[in-house]
Amino acid sequence: MTGLPLLSLAIWVPIVGGVIVLVAGAGNNAHRARWIALLVALAGFLVSLPLATGFETYGHSMQFVEKASWIERYHVDYHLGIDGISLLLILLNGLTTILVVIAGWRVIDTRVEQYMAAFLVMSGLMNGVFAALDGLLFYVFFEATLIPLFIVIGVWGGPNRVYAAIKFFLYTLFGSLLMLIALVYLYNASGGSFALADWYRLPLPMGAQTLVFIAFLVAFAVKVPMWPVHTWLPDAHVEAPTGGSVVLAAIALKLGGYGFLRFSLPIVPDASHALSGLMIALSLIAVIYIGLVALVQTDMKKLIAYSSISHMGFVTLGLFLFNRIGVEGAVIQMISHGFVSGALFLSVGVLYDRMHSRQIADYGGVVDRMPLFASFFMLFAMANAGLPGTSGFVGEFMVIMGAVQSNFWIGFAAATTLVFGAAYTLWMFKRVVFGAVANGNVAELADLEWREIVLMVILAVAVMGMGLYPAPFNAILEAPVSDLLLHLDRSKLP
Repeated sequence: MTGLPLLSLAIWVPIVGGVIVLVAGAGNNAHRARWIALLVALAGFLVSLPLATGFETYGHSMQFVEKASWIERYHVDYHLGIDGISLLLILLNGLTTILVVIAGWRVIDTRVEQYMAAFLVMSGLMNGVFAALDGLLFYVFFEATLIPLFIVIGVWGGPNRVYAAIKFFLYTLFGSLLMLIALVYLYNASGGSFALADWYRLPLPMGAQTLVFIAFLVAFAVKVPMWPVHTWLPDAHVEAPTGGSVVLAAIALKLGGYGFLRFSLPIVPDASHALSGLMIALSLIAVIYIGLVALVQTDMKKLIAYSSISHMGFVTLGLFLFNRIGVEGAVIQMISHGFVSGALFLSVGVLYDRMHSRQIADYGGVVDRMPLFASFFMLFAMANAGLPGTSGFVGEFMVIMGAVQSNFWIGFAAATTLVFGAAYTLWMFKRVVFGAVANGNVAELADLEWREIVLMVILAVAVMGMGLYPAPFNAILEAPVSDLLLHLDRSKLP
């Protein structure tokens, strides 16, 4: 399998498959579109598995490299390769796409082929972002991911879907334009190269590094999203269909954290060190303040959306601690957040499909009618609160340890998420699941069907497996994190 262009297959199998779904599902052939979409999603995940089985955890260079000239005149290459960070995100993306296709099996009954195709195309584009080793190629994939997600929110979203979709698009587009300016500057400064490897060796004066860092910061901070450019996310989550919320939380937000890892930290290390105080302060505001905002939410989706912002604050915090345990913890937090937030949004989707309400006050006593669902929901809620033994604990604990190594009070402030996270998650869970059945609609609820059980079991295994045995993730991340820290320790000032 190593002789095959595995990364190209991981990118183009879902994209081409999405086009096939569009054609095959035309003319109200929804049943055919669903099955072909599921087969394509499975194929997209299967072609990425050899990346994991053939990956060398001790390797310090990019693996499965593919390179071909794309725009020869400007030295733009179709250049792909992955390290351990990219590998984990590609696998997470493939698994999430399968779950999203299954989750929309019965819920989506209009323009089914377009809905499924949008997610498949988006899956391929996301893999392109995680595998690109050329700056302009990265930018093309990075921007292209906006289109299918914009369509999903704008077409299949809630009553205010157009507002939410446009707000999401404008926020992310503005940040990306500043990133493009930085990419063009680096191209000229490197003598006409878009190769990331050339940019990593590029000596830049402190003033230039600072401006480049700020340009990248705006682009990636919007994606994470960091405070105060986070306001688009709750609107997008509330209006998006369940599948859109799952992909947005599990994968799309990771583009921001990945951007910091692949661009900001290794290309402008001196500016990263100089502005680390700002990044840590913004991250702690997200962890603490946004956690308090989540506490007062009455809409389950909005509460989980604010919870996502708070938990992603741990990612940016860990990245700018500049120690091994903090950076590894940040990446593990990204993967864990993909599992846990995706599971929570799917759980809310299960309730919404039956009740057509996301308001916490409309529920109560759900455990009496849906005991199996309540059991899974409890596991995911515990993981969101950082319960030891679940994936939610591992990344946060590592980042807190890294923060304490750097500064005790930073670690202390970060650890408050264990209190706030438990408060807003368990308070929501208690009001929704326990208590008397006070709503007639709740009294008529039916428990999980087989399709929903499959989704819950897969996510439960992922959450528990990562929480109980995180060693394989640490092994995969050891080499790329070591390389990143070497870049950060090496000044580029001329």
